[in-house]
Amino acid sequence: MNMKVMIIPGNGNTDISENWFPYVKKGLEALGIEIIAKNMPDAKLARRKYWIPFIEKNLDGENDAILIGHSSGAVAILRYLETHKILGAVIVGACYTDIELEEEKLSGYFDDEWRWDKIKQNAKWIIQFASTNDPYIPIEEPRFIRDKTGSEYHELENQGHMGADVNKTEFPEIVEIIKRKLDSVKVSK
Repeated sequence: MNMKVMIIPGNGNTDISENWFPYVKKGLEALGIEIIAKNMPDAKLARRKYWIPFIEKNLDGENDAILIGHSSGAVAILRYLETHKILGAVIVGACYTDIELEEEKLSGYFDDEWRWDKIKQNAKWIIQFASTNDPYIPIEEPRFIRDKTGSEYHELENQGHMGADVNKTEFPEIVEIIKRKLDSVKVSK
């Protein structure tokens, strides 16, 4: 299986070489998966009008892709899923409202009603990670997304925003879950 995985960081100029992104990239490459890990355009604000076309361009119509996103990257994935089919998604530290932050309002992700039915239809699976002590995203946000998407939900404790705020440089759960998901696809074929 020629599999593509794209890792999408959050806003605020988060570099793809930071946090747990290199760990996940290396772990998935060891499984023989092609990884797209690039710094995003408009990295400070993560505006939808730039990020969705960037994802489209990099996946180049690939439906057997997996998207992994953190924070604004996770929100971008949810919006992408409203109009595009993929194999699966891993969303980390996601929200569905602008959480009353000006930079989130400017992103454009929260201007439209969510199309939860399309999001569910366009991914065979969605894995979600959230932390009860995230300083940016109230836990009710990811729980709401879980309820709307039927995601496989993992609620962690003391993991903050699962980024630089807690110096999270490893995320073995993501690699293990993707390996498990891909193994189940191979078995069913």
